[in-house]
Amino acid sequence: MKLRDICCMNQFRNFPYNLKNCECQLVINVKNQGGDIVQESIISNITDDTITLEFQRPEGTLITQFVDFKSEVQIFRVLVLGEEERGQSQYQVLCFVTQLTKNDFISADAMSKLRQRNPGAVRQPEEDRGREHLEMDLSVELNKSSVISPHLPALCEEATHSAYAREVDLRSWASPKALSRDIVTLTSAVKRSPPPKPVRCNENSNLWQPCQCRLEICVGWYPCGLKYCRGKDSSGKAISYRCGIKTCRKCRAFEFFVQQKQQCLWDE
Repeated sequence: MKLRDICCMNQFRNFPYNLKNCECQLVINVKNQGGDIVQESIISNITDDTITLEFQRPEGTLITQFVDFKSEVQIFRVLVLGEEERGQSQYQVLCFVTQLTKNDFISADAMSKLRQRNPGAVRQPEEDRGREHLEMDLSVELNKSSVISPHLPALCEEATHSAYAREVDLRSWASPKALSRDIVTLTSAVKRSPPPKPVRCNENSNLWQPCQCRLEICVGWYPCGLKYCRGKDSSGKAISYRCGIKTCRKCRAFEFFVQQKQQCLWDE
């Protein structure tokens, strides 16, 4: 896939987050671990300096990965369809907020220059970055969460009691090496999960007892870096220039506290 200027139209009118000034959209077909073909939509917004990747798993779960470069934040929004025969509502929304680190994703500007080629092709990532385990030890107060990312309250408005973060990430955002945000202000936007750690939900037979839930999200294809080629300029001087992208696959296993096993029926 080459890097080239392109103007793309946003065709996802029912996207869960109202992205203004959208610059570019790519639609990518990816084969998941089970062999199913999943279609990803990747949208770049240069004005806000954000990228949104979205796909729907075969069982209906809708995954949104939102990258906020200015705030150094990644937000994973998960919409899980409810099991009405087991007393659940129509759907359940969860949000996981983590620190964005270097090489997690290419920039919004670089993303906006990707050209859509062979839209029917099934893409294979060049690198498998394995599985990262994240223990979400904080719950997010959405009405105060704009200090973490200005996009967080709107994106996760349906996850009032199911938005999670990590203390280690809060301290990283407050670090002088990062954005040097005020740790007191950041801390006011979260609450610590109840200690001690409860039993795992898959070991709990009581639907109404609290437990530690686990949810895994695998993004099968995303642009994780830029490629550079060597050449010569008009004077014959050796130069390096941007000539493509590196693509990756990565899984994340989130562990978090729920008030009832009923809120974690997939972890059985």
